[in-house]
Amino acid sequence: MIGTPEASKITLTVNGAQREIPRNSTLAELLGSLRVDPRLVVIEHNRTILRDRDKYATQPLDNGDVVEIVHFVGGG
Repeated sequence: MIGTPEASKITLTVNGAQREIPRNSTLAELLGSLRVDPRLVVIEHNRTILRDRDKYATQPLDNGDVVEIVHFVGGG
């Protein structure tokens, strides 16, 4: 129903788990809510690797999207 709390949310899959976020959220907002530093990850959005981190703030997310967040791991 329009106007209900459910209508203001979308569901996406983040690293294999279902997650509800506010409608009209961007990728940058998702990363912020997860406390993920965008400089330390690689993002795959709907099977496409996003190479330009500057566009995260304008990259919209939609119901049913799939986001994979891959963290860099140091070692040696």
